[in-house]
Amino acid sequence: MSAGIVVTAVEFTYPDGQVALRGVDLSVDPEERVALLGPNGAGKTTLALHLNGILTPSSGSISVGGRPVNETNLPEIRRRVGLVFQDSNDQLFMPSVWEDVAFGPANLGLTGEELGERVRAALTAVDGSEFAARPPHHLSGGEKRRAALATVLAMEPEVLVFDEPSAGLDPSGRRELISTLQVQPITQIVITHDLPLALELCPRAIIMRDGGVVADGSTASLLADQEMLSANRLELPYGFSLDPS
Repeated sequence: MSAGIVVTAVEFTYPDGQVALRGVDLSVDPEERVALLGPNGAGKTTLALHLNGILTPSSGSISVGGRPVNETNLPEIRRRVGLVFQDSNDQLFMPSVWEDVAFGPANLGLTGEELGERVRAALTAVDGSEFAARPPHHLSGGEKRRAALATVLAMEPEVLVFDEPSAGLDPSGRRELISTLQVQPITQIVITHDLPLALELCPRAIIMRDGGVVADGSTASLLADQEMLSANRLELPYGFSLDPS
């Protein structure tokens, strides 16, 4: 069973005094896919970095799968919560994709055939077996995004946090990535400005603004509320219609 997430009254202030999170409360059920929406500076990425302990709340609490995100549980939390960053190059640094995907599990102590099986399963999950032997810098944008996802899936996380998954992808790469994410049986938090992607991938959306949650509901309902979108500096692409007819 994938892990659920509970965020309770979380506040966070950066060392320079910038208040980034203001009393954030939310919960995500196991295997739920939730889009995290909002303008730049809303606190979305800051919140994401709290989910596996990269950042620590100034006050409030977070739990993943019933385990508090704290120093004691940090190794287990980081195994359970996988982050895929907006820039795939941040996660691809080995001579080949295979070695990149193997890096995390090898650090957990996996070797030999057990390690090979873990890597093959992760690459298969992202339809990336054909570029396993290639250097990451020779991949297309979509292939890099899938390879970066494979490096996280190889750790067998229970929660996947994806920051701007469609950024810089062409339509084909975007379609491949959506198809890959739709079949992953794990909890997913998707930070995105791509509102059509949010609609297609995530049944539920949370809108943040100024460090707090301002709306939480079905993605279709929130995106149909033009007043809500305008108030939070969100905009559907020109000509995009929520009406299936």
